[in-house]
Amino acid sequence: MRIFVDADACPVVDIVESIAEKYNIPVTLLCDTNHVLYSDYSDVIVIGAGADAVDYKLISICHKDDVVVSQDYGVAAMALGKGAYAIHQSGKWYTNENIDQMLMERHLNKKARRGSHKNHVKGPKKRTEEDDKRFAQSFEKLVLMVQAKEGGHDGTV
Repeated sequence: MRIFVDADACPVVDIVESIAEKYNIPVTLLCDTNHVLYSDYSDVIVIGAGADAVDYKLISICHKDDVVVSQDYGVAAMALGKGAYAIHQSGKWYTNENIDQMLMERHLNKKARRGSHKNHVKGPKKRTEEDDKRFAQSFEKLVLMVQAKEGGHDGTV
């Protein structure tokens, strides 16, 4: 298992790295040239700025049973399609059972915004310490679940 983070403006990188280090799991942070990151723990891949360039690179290098951290429903859907696990920075797990509805809601919201003639859309609420705790608990639970699943498939007797 590896952990891949769609790290452009991702507020949970430190939490991901802390939990990954606790369980000795490699992490790769992907960002574009507008959000260059440095890490003492993770591999960092900087992708040339371009629409969805980071998303496509992440999906091209993740594999079955990897964990993907992204707020992008499209990235999550593609990760699930490859047999990877995906989690939102809120701590919500993307699953094969909920991803279609999430993609549809995203589509309908985008359509509504286009039709409303409002150009200014309020951003997300300010992130709280409680949000970070919720993500950390959910992320660690996901990591442990994937590790337990892998336990029977790592070649050990």
